Amino acid sequence: MANKVTLEKIVALCKRKGFAYQSSDIYGGINGVYDFGPMGYYLRQNLSNLWMNDMTKGQQDVVPIDGSILGPEIVWKASGHVEGFHDPMVDCTNCKKRYRADEINLEKSCPSCGKKAWTQIRQFQMMFKTNLGAMEGSSATAYLRPETAQSIYINFKNVTSSTRVKIPFGIAQVGKAFRNEITPKQFLFRMREFEQMEMQFFCKPEDADTLFKSWLEKRRTFHKKIGLKQEKCRTHPHGPDELAHYAKEAIDIEYEFPFGWKELEGVHNRSNFDLSQHSKFSGKDLSIFDDETKKSYIPYIVECSVGLDRLFLAVICDAYSEEEVEGSTRVVLKFDPKVAPIKAAFLPLSKKLSEPTRAIYENIKKLGYNVQFDSTGSIGKLYRRQDEIGTPACFTYDFDSEKDQSVTVRDRDSLKQERIAIDQIEQYLKNILK
Repeated sequence: MANKVTLEKIVALCKRKGFAYQSSDIYGGINGVYDFGPMGYYLRQNLSNLWMNDMTKGQQDVVPIDGSILGPEIVWKASGHVEGFHDPMVDCTNCKKRYRADEINLEKSCPSCGKKAWTQIRQFQMMFKTNLGAMEGSSATAYLRPETAQSIYINFKNVTSSTRVKIPFGIAQVGKAFRNEITPKQFLFRMREFEQMEMQFFCKPEDADTLFKSWLEKRRTFHKKIGLKQEKCRTHPHGPDELAHYAKEAIDIEYEFPFGWKELEGVHNRSNFDLSQHSKFSGKDLSIFDDETKKSYIPYIVECSVGLDRLFLAVICDAYSEEEVEGSTRVVLKFDPKVAPIKAAFLPLSKKLSEPTRAIYENIKKLGYNVQFDSTGSIGKLYRRQDEIGTPACFTYDFDSEKDQSVTVRDRDSLKQERIAIDQIEQYLKNILK
């Protein structure tokens, strides 16, 4: 049968199995904001940890920070967001629907009501604005950050002085960002509240081009490492008309989602724009003294930026599969075991065997593995539940297990079953999680 992955199937699976729910669902929901259930939490944590470990435990010096979500207005003036972080917006005066002007054809009628009754295009500020303290006024104005990078730049000198890292080095961060999108869409792809994983690598200007190419390859290797199909990944270099105001060079790593090829991660050569701007607006010297040349310079920055939510969505879409097994359709998420929310399930063949099965499960859980115990239903139904959340291995305790001190392990992808000793379960898990 055709294994057609659609966004509708992914959304339904995510809600059904506890990956993601629309926020405030019982009150009608908030468009562009999502909550993550138990499976979603585990999957996001796995992806976040793999990303940070890949960044900080590689050959390059990269250190982590956790910056604040609130930032004073001057930070966003220096970054260019106050003046330039806008989207073109247009309304239909008949049905009051709102659209991004660059995503519809204004020569045509409104997609919602069929009338051609557009307002003038106006610029819509995408940052969420707030006031600090009880007093309102320009001195108390702050914004929720629309990206995580700026807290890295403004802490550049703090990090160099407190950790003694030397150029070249990077600073990595995972954290929330907020954008008041006009039209959030495509489930987790474009949201108003989202999680970013960003690394800013500081270097000498003459090394930026080489490091840009190096980091692009590192990021492509990471996507392969977490199991994304390489035929569904490609790169898109930005042309002169696509480059952001800060960028000297930029390449997107795109993924083929069910709704088309879209940006998954961006790798940018940001030149020395960011530190120069913050130095100018703060009055603080953010240059580095080069002991070899005896001159100071503002470092260039190579940025790697990926949305955790987009990566989460890509990984689920990539893993989703439908297969005919014994006359019925099996829905299975074929996650790389390192990414899978649940690493193994322990299932009794009969409810009468629940006690010894649970004892094995609890012993493995104590070792730090994220595992499940389930005894409700036939063994076939138990397997299907684990398939839908992507559990790589299921261990079944049967009526022979007490005699031979063994269990049957079933592989999620091949459906192959083999008998292994109970005292070999931990080693089996270690082997599949390499």
